Amino acid sequence: MKTNIDPVVLEKANVWLEGPYDEDTKNAVRKMMEGDPQEFTDAFYRDLEFGTGGLRGIMGVGSNRMNKYTVGAATQGFSNYLKKNFKNVSIKVAVSFDSRNNSREFAKISADIFSANGIKVFLFDDLRPTPELSFAIRYLGCQGGIMITASHNPKEYNGYKAYWDDGGQLISPHDKNVINEVNKIASISEVKFDGNSNLIEIIGEEVDKVYLEKVKALSLSPEIIQKQKALKIVYTPLHGTGIKLVPKALEKFGFENVHIVPKQAIADGNFPTVKSPNPEEHAAMEMAINEAREIDADIVLATDPDADRVGVAVKDGDDFVLLNGNQTASLLIEYLLHKWKENQKLTGKEYIVKTIVTSELLSNIADEYDVKHYDVLTGFKFIADIIKKYEGIQTFIGGGEESYGYLVGDFVRDKDAVISCSMIAETAAWAANQGKSMMELLKELYLKFGFYKEDLVSVVRKGKAGAEEIKKIMDDFRSTPPKSLGDSPVVTIKDYLSSTSKDVKTGTESPIDLPKSNVLQFFTEDGSKISVRPSGTEPKIKFYFGMKKKLERKEDFDKVNQELKTHIDNIIKELNL
Repeated sequence: MKTNIDPVVLEKANVWLEGPYDEDTKNAVRKMMEGDPQEFTDAFYRDLEFGTGGLRGIMGVGSNRMNKYTVGAATQGFSNYLKKNFKNVSIKVAVSFDSRNNSREFAKISADIFSANGIKVFLFDDLRPTPELSFAIRYLGCQGGIMITASHNPKEYNGYKAYWDDGGQLISPHDKNVINEVNKIASISEVKFDGNSNLIEIIGEEVDKVYLEKVKALSLSPEIIQKQKALKIVYTPLHGTGIKLVPKALEKFGFENVHIVPKQAIADGNFPTVKSPNPEEHAAMEMAINEAREIDADIVLATDPDADRVGVAVKDGDDFVLLNGNQTASLLIEYLLHKWKENQKLTGKEYIVKTIVTSELLSNIADEYDVKHYDVLTGFKFIADIIKKYEGIQTFIGGGEESYGYLVGDFVRDKDAVISCSMIAETAAWAANQGKSMMELLKELYLKFGFYKEDLVSVVRKGKAGAEEIKKIMDDFRSTPPKSLGDSPVVTIKDYLSSTSKDVKTGTESPIDLPKSNVLQFFTEDGSKISVRPSGTEPKIKFYFGMKKKLERKEDFDKVNQELKTHIDNIIKELNL
C-alpha cells in the first residue's frame, strides 16, 4: 500500500474493507490502494454531495463515486427524511432512470430501499425523461421522487436527482437535511437493501399518455402548424430517453416531417457516436446537422440523455448555425408572449423566470409585453420554487436558463426537453408562416433590443486538488476583485455568498434578496456582465460573459457579432482563462 496517502482517505477506505460490503467491492478497493494514489484519493477523499443537480459522480467503488452503496446510503437518508416530514401520511415516491450504464440497476436498488422502509414506489418500466418523472410525482400524489441520471455528462458518470412533493428538485433546507440524514448513517448495514415487492408498482404508458396530452394542450398555434406541417425537422436523442416521447409529442402537435438520426436513436449508455452527449457542444450535434444538410431541413433538435435540455441548430442561408441557450430562450419567450398577447390572454398577472447568468434580453422582451420577470439562482430547481411560490396567485408562462433548459406551462417542475422541442418547433413554424427563418427572427430581436452576445468558459479541475484550486480562484476574486474588464471599469460587484451588491465607486452595499450561493458577478461601465461560479454538478468553475451593442441594420449582424466576440476574447485573455 502507498504510504503517502492522506490518513482521512485511508480511514474511509478501511471502513469499506472492514464493513459489510460485497467481496467484489472490497477487492476493487484493495487493488486501487495498490495502484494510482491520486485515483485512490479521489475515490475516498469525500462523500458525494447534493449540488444544483443532486448527487453526481464517476461510477466506481469509493465514497466519492456512484455505486450501489452511495446510491443506497442516499436513498436510505432520503427515506429517513421523508418519514420525518410526512409522519401521518402514506408516503409515495416515483422512480425513473435514463439510458446510462447502471441506471436501471441503481433505480431498482433505490426502489427496493424505499419499499423496505415502508414507502410505496411507482417505478417506471423502462427509461423515461426527467421531466416525466417530475410530472409523475404530482400526478400520482407522491411526496418525493428520484431520477437516476447524470444529465449531459460523459459516459463515466451517473447521478441521482432527488425531488420533493411539488415535483421540483430538492432545495434548501431539504437538500442539506437529506445530506445530514445520509451522514448520520454510521454503517452501510443501516441501509435496508431487501425490498418489499408488494410496495413496488410498475408504471409506464398510462402516465405517458396523460403527460403527452398535457404537452399537446400547450400548443398556441395549431392552425399555423397545420399550414406548416411539412416543416423539416431533424431530431436526435443522443442515445438517450428523448426517443421515448419527443417524436410522439411532435406528432401530436401535427408535425409530419420529422427525421430521426438512426444511429443515435438507440439507447446506449456508452454513447458510441459522441465524445460527450451534450447538446451544448457542436460535436454532439454534428451527425444531426449533416443529415439536416442532406435533406435541406429547417431546424435541428437534440436532447441530452435524460431529455431535459435541448440543443438547436437553424438554417442560416445555405448552412446551419447553432443557437446558444440564451438565443433559444429569447426566441421561445418572444413567441410565447406574442401569442399570449395576440390571443388576449395577458391579464397583468403573468410572469416569466430566468436565472441570474441568463441573458438580459429575456427581461427586455418581458418588459416590452408588460409581463413580470423574476431572476433566480442558477439551477432549474429555483425556477420551480418560484412557480410553487406563486401558484394560484400569478400565472407562469415560461422560463429558461442559458444552459439549454426551458419550460412552458407549470404541470412539470423542471426543465423539459419534450415540451421545449415541441414549442421550439412551433416557434419555427410561426416564423415560417411569416416567410422568415429563426435567424431572421433573432436578428429582429437584436434590432429592437440590442445585440446580446454571450459566451461561457468552463475551467475543469478534477479531484481533491482541483476542488482546492477552484476554491482559491473564488477566494482570490473576492479578496482582489478586478478594477476593470475589457478596458471598462467595474462599477458593481454582486456577491451572492454574502448576499451583497456593492457600488464600487461609492462603496455602498445593498442586500441581494436571494438564497446564498457561491457566485460572483462583475458589471462594467459599458454594460458588460461577467459571472463566476463553481459548478454544482461537475469538477469545473464557469465564467459567463454577457455583452451588448446596438445593431442598426440586419446587414451589420456579422460585423457587430465579431466586435462583441473580440471584446469577450480580450476579457478571457485578461483573466488568463
